[in-house]
Amino acid sequence: MEVTVAQPQNVVAAAPGVVVENQPSGLVQRLNALPAQKKIMLGGGIAALIAIFIAMLMWGREGDYRVLYANLSDKDGGAIVAQLQQMNVPYKYTDGGAAILVPADKVHDIRLKLAAAGLPKGTVTGFELMETQKFGVTQFQERLNFQRGLEGELVRSIQTLSGVQSARVHLALPNQNGFFREQQKPSASVVLNLYPGRTLDRSQIAGIVHLVASSVPEMSPKAVSVLDQSGTLLSGDPDSSSQTGLDAQQLQYVHQIETSYLQRIRDILEPVVGKDNFRAQVTADVDFNQTESTAEEYKPNQGQNPATVRSTQSSEQVGAGSAQPSGIPGAMSNQPPVPATAPINGASQPLQAAQGATSTTGGSSRREAVTNYEVDKTVRVTRNATGSIKRINAAVVINNRTVTDAKGKTSTQPIPQEELDKLTALVQETIGYDQQRGDSVKVVNTSFQIPKEEPDTTPMWQRPETVDMLRTLAVPGALTLAALIVVFGAIRPAIRAARPETKATPDTAKLTAVVDDPNELPQIDELPPGMVRGPDGRMMPALEGPLVDDRLESARSLAKENPAAMATLVRSWMTEA
Repeated sequence: MEVTVAQPQNVVAAAPGVVVENQPSGLVQRLNALPAQKKIMLGGGIAALIAIFIAMLMWGREGDYRVLYANLSDKDGGAIVAQLQQMNVPYKYTDGGAAILVPADKVHDIRLKLAAAGLPKGTVTGFELMETQKFGVTQFQERLNFQRGLEGELVRSIQTLSGVQSARVHLALPNQNGFFREQQKPSASVVLNLYPGRTLDRSQIAGIVHLVASSVPEMSPKAVSVLDQSGTLLSGDPDSSSQTGLDAQQLQYVHQIETSYLQRIRDILEPVVGKDNFRAQVTADVDFNQTESTAEEYKPNQGQNPATVRSTQSSEQVGAGSAQPSGIPGAMSNQPPVPATAPINGASQPLQAAQGATSTTGGSSRREAVTNYEVDKTVRVTRNATGSIKRINAAVVINNRTVTDAKGKTSTQPIPQEELDKLTALVQETIGYDQQRGDSVKVVNTSFQIPKEEPDTTPMWQRPETVDMLRTLAVPGALTLAALIVVFGAIRPAIRAARPETKATPDTAKLTAVVDDPNELPQIDELPPGMVRGPDGRMMPALEGPLVDDRLESARSLAKENPAAMATLVRSWMTEA
């Protein structure tokens, strides 16, 4: 059996019972065949999609911004913004306008260009002010410019200190005149704006005072006043300031002592009770008073101790009496008196008269001797050291002990008093406890209060991290949503309109067959619907014959009757394609 299936050339079998007619094959031809409304929708959607893509790229680049200048005055900020607009540089402000932000890759380039233009003008001006002197400047203006330049140079020098954020210097320079008997001395005042949490010690303040005083001729350091941003006078007499309270160095010294003792207590108690089971505080009473005493002691020479003779003085007096004749009368006794002789040391000898000399009666003699010895003398000068510890107070709180029973239940128990006494003695030895000095150490055992973590009841959409995330994702999310709307609302309908249309045809296709022997035809009535019997006797699905189109038949007949016209028509189709 031979079966021939004829199918029209202008249809394509898509599915059983469905036939698709041929449409224009090129995409451009299908788009050109769309209505004007669909074309406008497709073009607008593509343009909107491109715009959204460009906006997302630009928004992604805006995140890389850096600070150009911060804490600018309104005048300097306006001048810088105007200059950035002229330079076509994108910029934006922080919250409150405290800083100007520019792209990170242009920060240094823009700063150099703004510096060349003299911006910002709020910077400190020094002696470069003297370089722009105009012709015909009066003496007063010249002195004023010199004073402004000197103030600016001093401000620059003071701002180099690590703790100083900004400074202002005011100089009072009186006009010196030789006709005045008493010349007025110059003076200065300095206002410092310190960084938060920073302080200046006494040596740094003295350095600022001497810096300003040394920069102006004939200025005394006592004529310089230094203030901070809160109006506190930092300069002054050290003796008077020490009476009001401790200075920064003394407070720092006390803090170091307390920290050292506290660290000792931690090191000795952590291995015993645990890191988080105790709290300790130490207070040190430090004496910074300076006292000096002088004592002189005299020790007499007593006993057999040798002494040093400082000086010796002796005196002797002899009184003469009345002369009485004595001896044997005659020439032998009538002789002149012999010169008196007396020893240098010792008792004086009585005068010896020659034989026949007269003797004196009623005479007297006196002798005195004074010896001065060195006296022992001791001079003691005592000067106590500053910063001596007068007393130490230590307080330690220890948490109750945690005990776990055999069932695994955890409970807390107080520490026995005997163990507390041992810990107290241990702390006393650690800090060098001195009862005579008045030291005090208290160790107390109590239960620590465990803070309860309250759940955060703030709604998810009100939490700061959620708000920040929404702010970050708002722009890309909105752009993505707009892109989806454009794609599914404009581009997709236009593309679907450009697709080939399918038309369903009824299942009336006929089967054309040439059969030699009619007896070979299968008994269709005896088979299920839609099934036929094959040559080998097995059942198989029935084939559907192609439909017959009247236009195709007319085209065939035209080709048979006038082949030249048909050839010309085909040639024109090929040329257009």
